Amino acid sequence: MTQLQYDDNGRVIFTEEMKETYTILVPMMLPVHFELFKPIFTAEGYHLEIINTQNANIIENGLKYTHNDICYPAQLVIGQLMDALQSGKYDLNKVALMMTQTGGGCRASNYVSLLRKALAKAGLAQIPVVSLNFNGLEDNPGFKITLSMVKKLAHAVIYGDLFMLLRNQTLPYEREAGSVDRLIDKHVQILLHDFAQNKSMGKKALRQKMRQITADFVALLSSERHKIKVGVVGEIYVKFAPLGNNNLEEFLRNEDAEVVIPGLLDFLLYTIDTGIEDYRLYGGSRLKKYVSQYLLNYFENIQKDMIAVIKDFPQLTPPSNFSHTKSLAKGFIGYGAKMGEGWLLTAEMLELIDQGVNNIVCTQPFGCLPNHICGRGMIRKIKECFPEANIVPIDYDASATKVNQENRLKLMLSTGRKIAEGKI
Repeated sequence: MTQLQYDDNGRVIFTEEMKETYTILVPMMLPVHFELFKPIFTAEGYHLEIINTQNANIIENGLKYTHNDICYPAQLVIGQLMDALQSGKYDLNKVALMMTQTGGGCRASNYVSLLRKALAKAGLAQIPVVSLNFNGLEDNPGFKITLSMVKKLAHAVIYGDLFMLLRNQTLPYEREAGSVDRLIDKHVQILLHDFAQNKSMGKKALRQKMRQITADFVALLSSERHKIKVGVVGEIYVKFAPLGNNNLEEFLRNEDAEVVIPGLLDFLLYTIDTGIEDYRLYGGSRLKKYVSQYLLNYFENIQKDMIAVIKDFPQLTPPSNFSHTKSLAKGFIGYGAKMGEGWLLTAEMLELIDQGVNNIVCTQPFGCLPNHICGRGMIRKIKECFPEANIVPIDYDASATKVNQENRLKLMLSTGRKIAEGKI
């Protein structure tokens, strides 16, 4: 057994020795994005495994090893990891867990601490928990994020968002069943090879690759365009993770809808933009402001390249760039509202309406106060300005029944179709 090392707070440190021999388990949130993330860590010598299980034991473990008033995403991700540890698949003395940590006021910043408490309660305190963060919140000699990794991860986010958009806009209209998902698998494998060879990393190469991918998806399209569009917004985990939203995207597609979901990059840009807004509102470090502005410009330029590529294909609808999305929130909510998804959640609903997507599902996890304020709490104001908006908040928690959620979704879809037909 590896000799454990502890910091001054009693935290088990992930050491360089552990990097060589430990398997790091990560809970799933975005299937395609995370598939692209994994080989980036593998190339740096980490043994990463994405946990994508869905079973009743997950929420039971979440409730058992956290308290029942913690937010629902925490119950799910901690329950999923504890379920994996109990599966017998892993050597409990050669395994580590990894979770993201933003460092903001959202309780998600405390998931790492909650997970350590869960491990101690289960008698597994020897398992190290690695915090994936860019704020220097925790340091581990065996886990370092390099500049090369950051660049590759940034490209993986862009490609992941592109795949998500293309899949949602082509899957309902594919001429041959299964062709879209097969094409995603094909291009993901090509990108994984490119990442390993450090190919397609320049600005010009990125645009060319995105154009090639987009053209391949458009070639799969039939001519029909009759499905109702439904946008999905909400807390980041429940918005994206099939485990968190009871496979919401699949349900909506089965109800003959085209799903529209703002990408992960908008959330990353929002977190970067927070550094600029903090300086504007409260003062502080100019260096932090300048670094934030540099990163914001860098990622927004990449986003604009993706939008420019999609605009060249009239069969597709491009997303809005971050600056435009942010501007839509002005007059509705202040930019100082930045706990959790904060003003971005309001802005994404307005972005969808701006694009003509008036039917919106606002996913609301139990215990997420910022989302209930910036999501559900803003619906009335949005509807006052946009009467055509058909927004339904759906609660997700351990006690919510799938039948109740789906009935509310069906009512929203029925209302949306009647509005489209001029019957309301």
